[in-house]
Amino acid sequence: MKLTLRARLALWAALATGVAVLLVAAGLYFSVNDLLRRAQEDRLQGSVTALQTRLEDALRRQPGADLLGYTITPDLLERVADQDASTRNVEVRVLVPQRGQWVVVATTARFPENLNDLRDLRRPGIFVSGSHLTLFRPLLRGQALMQVASDARVLGDAERAFTRALSALLPLALLLSLLIGWIVAGRLLRPVRTLENAARQVGEGSDLRRALPGSDESDELGRLAHTLQSSYARLADARDREQAFLRAAAHDLRSPLAALTARVEGSLARDRNPDRYRADLREIGTDITRLSTLANHLLLLARDPGAMQHAPVPLRDLAADAVDRARELGEQTGDLADVDLVAPTPVTVPGDRVLLGQAIWNLTVNAVKHAPGATVTVTVEPTGTGARVTVQDDGPGVDAATLARLGEAFYRPDASRTADPTGTGGHGLGLALARRAADLHGGTLSLDSAPGQGFRATLTLPGTPPANLLRSAR
Repeated sequence: MKLTLRARLALWAALATGVAVLLVAAGLYFSVNDLLRRAQEDRLQGSVTALQTRLEDALRRQPGADLLGYTITPDLLERVADQDASTRNVEVRVLVPQRGQWVVVATTARFPENLNDLRDLRRPGIFVSGSHLTLFRPLLRGQALMQVASDARVLGDAERAFTRALSALLPLALLLSLLIGWIVAGRLLRPVRTLENAARQVGEGSDLRRALPGSDESDELGRLAHTLQSSYARLADARDREQAFLRAAAHDLRSPLAALTARVEGSLARDRNPDRYRADLREIGTDITRLSTLANHLLLLARDPGAMQHAPVPLRDLAADAVDRARELGEQTGDLADVDLVAPTPVTVPGDRVLLGQAIWNLTVNAVKHAPGATVTVTVEPTGTGARVTVQDDGPGVDAATLARLGEAFYRPDASRTADPTGTGGHGLGLALARRAADLHGGTLSLDSAPGQGFRATLTLPGTPPANLLRSAR
């Protein structure tokens, strides 16, 4: 069973608290234990020094010139130890050498039995033996050896008390931290649940532009909400464009399909002479050409940026091909338009050759269609950061209201619906495709015109492909 994010946060908080408590407890244990041990050792050192001085003074007051004349009894050791409070809680015994061995000659009554192993004589300094601290000290210039033992049970008592306290406090700290972590995690995740519910409602409904809670905040959740809201807004824009595009496409496809159906049915309705059949077939071919052109434009407009090519594209060659095709089109329709090319130097930009070629052709044929008999000049020139293709005609131009809508998919001014000297039909997609091509390449398409002042379309392209298009291509 996978835990919820809130439960995981609470468990991590409890784990962090437990580790912190253990680390602090370990530090306190070793520090306090070391402090108590040092205090016990210092007190033992002081007791040993005091006992040595008093015992040697008491022995020297006895008659006799050497150790054999000294009498060391348990009563003497008890009296010496009981003279001062600092030595009253220690136990003492004295050892003398006999036949190469150390022999105990006197001991206090409560001297620990577990210290009777004389092999400990080889251990230097203060050491712990069982529950006692013990220390050996030479007596009477080495003629005897004094061993002092001090009760060290306080160290064990402190350790046990610390262990009991830790055993009680650690579970309590874990439970408390788990409870606090659960409450804090709930409060922290409350905006996430609110955002989740709002996002679900947006997804289930149709209002993709609905404001999400917290999108105006500057923290992490606010940035997430703002990103989701921006993504939903882009989806809404794309949906609106798609719906408008499909409605317009269905409308424009319906007309040529209806005309094509009517011509086929009319041709099959009765027998006709070969010339009439040829005329009907020519009209059917014209309708098919219009449908093919519309379908190609629709496919280019819907082209995925990830499928674009980013190879060097010679713009002068594409413009020259567009000019040649426009001249041939004028010859076929009987309208010998004056179409010129101005491209003194080769210009190359990275991009998709098919898409850029179609864009330049659309700009050129748009000028030939809507400015019959005018002079059309196609100019290709480099710029500081890329290239520029300009298609200029000296035709009648358009007014500001029409100019503002040119470039929208399926938009056609009324005049353009009736004035089509090329005979190929228009669907209002030529300029839209050129603008789409400019956007996909990180460039711009600008349109300038005024009544009686001709029409100019300028396609500006960068010298390097945009980074976002390169990422989408990968």
